[in-house]
Amino acid sequence: MIDKGETVTDFTPVQQERFQDEQTRYSRPAVLIQIVALAVLAAIPLILPSFRVMDVVAKIMIFTIVVASYDLILGYTGLLSLGHSMFFGIGAYSLALVIYHSAEPCWYHLLVAAGVALALSIVLALVIAFFSLRVKAIFFAMMTLALAEFTDILAVQWYDLTRAEDGVSFKLPGIFDVGWSGPTLGGIELNGRFMIYYFILLVSVILFLMMVRFIRSPVGRVLKAIRDNEPRATALGYKTFRYQVFSIVFGSGMASLGGILFAMWLGYVNPGSTLSTPIMLNILLMVIIGGLGTLYGSIIGAAFIKITETWLPDLQNAAEAIFPNMVILHRLAERWILYFGILFILVVFFFPRGFVGTAREMIRRRRAMARKGR
Repeated sequence: MIDKGETVTDFTPVQQERFQDEQTRYSRPAVLIQIVALAVLAAIPLILPSFRVMDVVAKIMIFTIVVASYDLILGYTGLLSLGHSMFFGIGAYSLALVIYHSAEPCWYHLLVAAGVALALSIVLALVIAFFSLRVKAIFFAMMTLALAEFTDILAVQWYDLTRAEDGVSFKLPGIFDVGWSGPTLGGIELNGRFMIYYFILLVSVILFLMMVRFIRSPVGRVLKAIRDNEPRATALGYKTFRYQVFSIVFGSGMASLGGILFAMWLGYVNPGSTLSTPIMLNILLMVIIGGLGTLYGSIIGAAFIKITETWLPDLQNAAEAIFPNMVILHRLAERWILYFGILFILVVFFFPRGFVGTAREMIRRRRAMARKGR
């Protein structure tokens, strides 16, 4: 903000950059892209009422939240966590168990589940942070991995509570019940699946905006300073431990809320779909593909993994339909995981900073070249 009698030229370079950022915040092409993306997400169930398409898009929205929350810890704070899926699973199981062990689903169960998930996530995040960050960063990774494995084993072994690998099936209350059928609008019948989809869209947007606001706040800027050079941030007087703990707690809480959305969408939870190591690896891959420390890269990373996971296995069917007599081609098409690995290598090779990180780097270079040419 410019004080009376003060001009932009009186600002420091950092203040000038922030001033220009505020002035152009709502006129950038990125804002228009975000509005169009939201409109597309809202229109998909109406234009493409296929469950498979809705399933992929809903999971992209959910994992965008989980991956962005992981990016807060890894990309913005510089702490490698190998147990972020644990918080995702805590959220999913909180909703499933609260409803499953109740007489019938009620609306307040959603709030109870959110409260339980946040409370457990905050306590666990605090325990992990206080016992590992003061020692050495590598202990944070080891401790999160150990706790994640323990939680996975606990969910498998404690059958009376979690039904182990059989999983927990449950119904949601009111209009979120998949059996609910509502009025018809424009030839499209509203049902429980539609309602859950739009609820996930609304909550995902709110949670994502909260994370964007978090990284643009003074706290977020301090976290970036800690990530880039922790001794210098300490020398400037910042209590780096407190900021790191805050980031871990905030990111873990967001991941648990993402887990609740995931459980709502599936209506079913088991250890393999929420707490297993492959889920953690998927989250890590999504962050790398999108770009560390970009937040918006979580959208690209989640979309890339979920779309390839869903449609690459169809290569075999396509090969059999197009080339029915070429058995060798059918055998090659079966190995879709191999092609997934090749795609990942190509992405890392051509986009070493992830899609968004590499794009930002290119834009930054062009601007620098343009300034030199003036």
